[in-house]
Amino acid sequence: MRLQNSDTVSDLKELKEFSNWILTVGDGSTGNSFDGIDKVLIPKNLLISECIDPIATIVESTYPDFSTTCNDVGYPQQRANLALTLDIVESINQYRISLNHNPEKSYLSSDKICKPDHTYSALEHVDTPDFLSTIKCSGVSNLSITLKVGVPVMLVRNFDQTAGLCNGTRLIVTKLGNQIIVAKVLSGHMVG
Repeated sequence: MRLQNSDTVSDLKELKEFSNWILTVGDGSTGNSFDGIDKVLIPKNLLISECIDPIATIVESTYPDFSTTCNDVGYPQQRANLALTLDIVESINQYRISLNHNPEKSYLSSDKICKPDHTYSALEHVDTPDFLSTIKCSGVSNLSITLKVGVPVMLVRNFDQTAGLCNGTRLIVTKLGNQIIVAKVLSGHMVG
């Protein structure tokens, strides 16, 4: 998609090389196998080699000048961070939220436990709200989420596919209410 929107010949060449490299990684036609583990050599121009704070460096390289442009709805449309683990995602999100100077609002998920129909369950003493609030994994809502206007978010559930609100849709928060979050779609055919 970026190749179609490139302005300069040098940008087009660089993006085409990157696109071809990503395709070879995806096809499994690049890299070497050592001890049964496939290793992919990442080109040096894609690496951030020296930094004191890797999270800050990743965010600043993807979102330069984020603190002054976070209220611009168009700014995050062409940018995204990919991460391997939920811990890294959470670190990146917390750092990006700290750069945004708008007031923050926290939302809590429901922490009610459905009682079993029978009189005794082996797990009823384990599945306490305190225990459940510590679980952080894909597909399970965190106990709390803190947001600010101007922060990009991603839906993790199908909400309304006809409105373009499905799993993976990127949005930007435009208003925070007591029980509602208003956001604009950043990607797909329902942008805006």
